[in-house]
Amino acid sequence: MAKGKINFDASKLKFDPAVLERIFKPKAPPLIGADLSSSAIKMVELAEASKGLYRVERYAIEPLPKDSVVDGNINNLDTVSDALKRCHKRLGTNIKNLALALPNAAVISKKILVPAGQTEEELEYQVETEANQYIPFSLDEVNLDFQVLGPAPNNPEDVEVLIAASRKEKIEDRVAAAEAAGLKATVMDVDLYAAQAAFELMGIGAADDEKDQNIAMVDVGATTMAVNVMRNGQSIYLREQPFGGNELTQEIQNKFGLTPEEAEVAKRDGGLPEEYETELLQPFVDKMGLEIARALHFFFSSTPYNSVAQIVLSGGCAAIPGVDSAITRRTQVPTLVANPFLNMDVSPKIKPKSLAQDAPSLMVACGLALRRFDP
Repeated sequence: MAKGKINFDASKLKFDPAVLERIFKPKAPPLIGADLSSSAIKMVELAEASKGLYRVERYAIEPLPKDSVVDGNINNLDTVSDALKRCHKRLGTNIKNLALALPNAAVISKKILVPAGQTEEELEYQVETEANQYIPFSLDEVNLDFQVLGPAPNNPEDVEVLIAASRKEKIEDRVAAAEAAGLKATVMDVDLYAAQAAFELMGIGAADDEKDQNIAMVDVGATTMAVNVMRNGQSIYLREQPFGGNELTQEIQNKFGLTPEEAEVAKRDGGLPEEYETELLQPFVDKMGLEIARALHFFFSSTPYNSVAQIVLSGGCAAIPGVDSAITRRTQVPTLVANPFLNMDVSPKIKPKSLAQDAPSLMVACGLALRRFDP
């Protein structure tokens, strides 16, 4: 596994070996990144254009019926598997292997320090011992994995290890949905780490003069806003709060007498009366700025830091025209809209304008698609 990526590797898990052999493998074959959010399934297929350069081969977005996925949990297996099948058909690929991700809330993660130079068996034993202190469930009820991040910052005799654990049923639900759609889950990651992998492609905060800067990744989805503050390539703060695009969709329904589906299409494609922008859209964007400013205040008050150099906005709400400048005005922090495909080749089958519009909502799917290239 690469740095910061959790794969719940089969050799370290403790349930039915036959299931493990079928699902989890140490190296991912050609695969599709598939993000199961609360509002849609998003799939991305990447290929290697040349050494170190990727190409976007295909992508597809399939809306999910309301309440199919709630708080990251699959609430209706049939509707999710049907949507997976439709999304895969729309994608138009022969690859049936999927990289999926667990929601952040479904994963308990903890960084620990252990002495360097241990064997794999010694490290596994120590990780299990440490995990007992942090996981409020029996280890028989969870899938446990770990990743050695590298030497400890302040002590070269120790290494930093990331432990991650999730309840078995959280993984099994996603595997079952894929199998019911005629697909195969070959990698199970975490939303947070998948989005970070896509973020790294953008090169933000990587330059020498950007060292020790705090960069806030802010994802505003349908129901939840997640703030992940990065510093020198590491996550130092994570907060989720209830706010998202469904609030705007609901107001469009109420104002113009539309169904939820019609409101979503109108919000995305336009065509609403003139008063939409002044009466609904602008107040919503102002509220988004207020929520982001509030989240940053929590960051400042609960950490030693008092500044953020940049906000990188992702999620469906990041596609609202002018949202970046509105957030900049509200927070006084330079804001840009995420596009992990900016430095990639694009297949001629894809319309660049559509990809640019959808890119902010494809961060997790893109990060998952990158698992195809894991060494």
